[in-house]
Amino acid sequence: MGVEIRVEGLTKSFGRQTIWQDVSLTLPAGEISVLLGPSGTGKSVFLKTLVGLLKPDRGHIWIGDRDLPRLPESQLYDTRKLFGVLFQDGALFGSMNIYDNIAFPLREHTRKSESEIKRIVMEKMDMVGLLGAEKKLPGEISGGMKKRAGLARALVLDPEILLVDEPDSGLDPVRTAYLNQTIVDLNAQYGATFLIVTHDINTARTVPDNIGLLFRRELVMFGPREMLLSSEEPVVRQFLNARKVGPIGMSEEKDVSELEAEAKMGHDPASCRRSRRSRCPATAVSVRPSTPRGPGARRTASSRRPARSSTTRDATG
Repeated sequence: MGVEIRVEGLTKSFGRQTIWQDVSLTLPAGEISVLLGPSGTGKSVFLKTLVGLLKPDRGHIWIGDRDLPRLPESQLYDTRKLFGVLFQDGALFGSMNIYDNIAFPLREHTRKSESEIKRIVMEKMDMVGLLGAEKKLPGEISGGMKKRAGLARALVLDPEILLVDEPDSGLDPVRTAYLNQTIVDLNAQYGATFLIVTHDINTARTVPDNIGLLFRRELVMFGPREMLLSSEEPVVRQFLNARKVGPIGMSEEKDVSELEAEAKMGHDPASCRRSRRSRCPATAVSVRPSTPRGPGARRTASSRRPARSSTTRDATG
């Protein structure tokens, strides 16, 4: 079963550059949470800080009664065993075959026999659909297979917390849907606490129980999926609907002059859609009438489950 993670007033900077500040949220035990945000907002930095690979400038990360940033090295090492991490590119050792890559944490952190290690590795490989690829090197398999191998390795120590960095990176929509469904199935089977960093809006609409969004060095919002998907917060609406008009610019955020120019033009995307004009004069981009879509409409079981259930959710929509 997963554990709850409480983050309080977390701030991280590199030199004079503040990455994010005063971030507070609670990742509920056994649930899937997704962290969204434009490129360069520090989402991956947040994951590395949660697992103790980076130390925050200030703030707390509570796992039970343990405050991660203040743990001595020996206790931090033990606490990290609660985590499994799927890195953005899989982070496989290029000189090891897939079997040895997945077995690596077991050989490094346990005293299990090779027969026991083999049983666990084969079980996890079967779970992610990689049986038969044991002897292949990372350079001999596809990007999707590398992601699944990385996921299998993250699972071998049966973690209570799983951190997933950009699972859709480099994958086509079909493979992304398969990987998302695997994550949903694993959450239902093991009840681990998941935090997924992604840009993929379909993933955000279909997979998590909770969603957060980082922007301008702050956590704009975090809460149940339906709350964020129905939010009228400008940055949330812009991000979820992939609009050019709004506070997000090409370089993460728009400067004051850009925002003032949009305000002077009196642009209202909603009014353009209501009038059903083929082009919106304020932005000179095509606007097509869209069918309203409610929260979670892309999957069969759209409501957030009230409690742990044996019913498997459909993440493919």
